[in-house]
Amino acid sequence: MTLALTPAERRARARADLRMGVPVCLTEGSDTVLAVAAETLTPARFGEMAADGAAVLAITSRRAETLKARAYDGDLARIAVPAGATLDWLQSIADPADDLDAPMKGPFRTERDGRSDLHRAAIALAKEARLLPAVLVRPLDSPLTASAANLTILNLDTDGLPTDAASYDEVISARLPMALAGVGRLHIFRPDDGGEEHYAIEIGQPDRSQPVLARLHSACFTGDLLGSLKCDCGPQLRGALAAMGKEGAGVLLYLNQEGRGIGLANKMRAYALQDQGFDTVQANHRLGFEDDERDFRIGAALLRELGFSSVRLMTNNPAKIAMMRAQGIEVVERVPLQVGKTAENAAYLATKAAKSGHLL
Repeated sequence: MTLALTPAERRARARADLRMGVPVCLTEGSDTVLAVAAETLTPARFGEMAADGAAVLAITSRRAETLKARAYDGDLARIAVPAGATLDWLQSIADPADDLDAPMKGPFRTERDGRSDLHRAAIALAKEARLLPAVLVRPLDSPLTASAANLTILNLDTDGLPTDAASYDEVISARLPMALAGVGRLHIFRPDDGGEEHYAIEIGQPDRSQPVLARLHSACFTGDLLGSLKCDCGPQLRGALAAMGKEGAGVLLYLNQEGRGIGLANKMRAYALQDQGFDTVQANHRLGFEDDERDFRIGAALLRELGFSSVRLMTNNPAKIAMMRAQGIEVVERVPLQVGKTAENAAYLATKAAKSGHLL
């Protein structure tokens, strides 16, 4: 018996630390760094980490493109923190909120020598924590310094980066009568990596030997709960439940991947950028994210846990179909779900069709 943390548990602890503004230590081979999210960094910790001029701000190539900073590492750029830089300067590089008011933030000196694996791992952790993908990184001589400060240490040689989807255990399910879908069961699934829980709403009693009418629905607080007119998520949720109720069977997977996987705070940042005239894809890129950061492997894993191997998938998104098939779930039919178009979201839907390939 051992009480030692598993790699997944250490990673979950590291995500929580970054959200609180606490540095984490990353090590691989002979390289060791301290990394802290720019968004949550405090003035005191910034002063300590940037004191000797060795720190860099690691940002994604998407954000670097907006800033006209050279991304020598391909998918990321390491911006040297100049002498006299303040925390406000650092956070203005990370957050595009004032880009239009202060567009000339450079020139920047970006590093091109040395390895960037640990910087890449730090950005990945920030994304998992639903923070802006911008991380202050400084080298350490040894992880012993971090250990003495009781900081979380991730050794990429042994812990590595997650490449497989998490495993999911069903916590509980219970009968749930619903206005749109009739009687069903709500299943709660908890991942083994400390991430968000996800839900499956089973309508009726679907036959596991036949393709089930299914939908992968990503959480949308603004659309599903508040009736936002900026998207079509709420109408899609209600339309899918109604269709399953009419058919008498189905399964709706409600995945906690708000804002295409960037989290609600970053989604609101994207909305603020849209108010400045950027479309949804441009806004994500200016924040440093890809068009879509969701992991549809989760949906396939939950379907398997529920005993389904083939689906009639309610979607307008070909990427969902491709991912289901890649994960071994047979998609025998695409069922269109074209509802909820309004004057307020017409441009948003046009962007999804033109830039993300949605079949609208």
